[in-house]
Amino acid sequence: MKRSQIILLLLTILCLGLYFTIPSIQTQLNLAVSILCSLNLESVIAYLREFGVYAALISFLLMILQSIIAPIPAFLITLSNAAIFGWALGALLSWSSAMVGAALCFFIARILGRDVVEKLTSKKALDTADAFFERYGKHTIIVCRLLPFISFDLISYAAGLTSIRFWSFWVATGIGQLPATLVYSYFGQNLSSGGKIIFITLLMMFALSIIIYIFKKIYDKKARIS
Repeated sequence: MKRSQIILLLLTILCLGLYFTIPSIQTQLNLAVSILCSLNLESVIAYLREFGVYAALISFLLMILQSIIAPIPAFLITLSNAAIFGWALGALLSWSSAMVGAALCFFIARILGRDVVEKLTSKKALDTADAFFERYGKHTIIVCRLLPFISFDLISYAAGLTSIRFWSFWVATGIGQLPATLVYSYFGQNLSSGGKIIFITLLMMFALSIIIYIFKKIYDKKARIS
């Protein structure tokens, strides 16, 4: 076993140990995941505000958490950050925490390999990501970061399984996710009145994008068979 694998294994054991042996950590983590899974923006904002001066730190950790284990749209946290900290600081917090989450996903995949990543995502999802890399090559990172129906975390994991260098991945991720982060942060700062309508519209667009993508996959598959 390589040293990097040992270090990652020890960190995983440490995190699991803290989760299962300290009730307060387990309770807070379960609550955080539950609130994120509810897709209720006001609940996320209220939850973060409860931490006062530590709200930014908790938001940072939540973004990393959703990157690794929770398939929750990251824009939910991005909108909350902007509503709490303002457009500029919220965007910076969301962008930097997403970058850390992407890097962790990349290294988890590179160190532990495809079998582990398939358990964290799914074989079918990874096959889809592989198809994107075959089609777009080195431009896959930027292209997929700009598509709202492509999982941010899936592409990070998939990139770690390719021969792409980390710094190329890092730069492409930073550039690709910046436009969406700025747009969501702008709307997040103006959540009152019209902003809430925009948020609902974003959720509907996200859901519609997924539906269109699924139907397109089914259509392409039938076309190949025929």
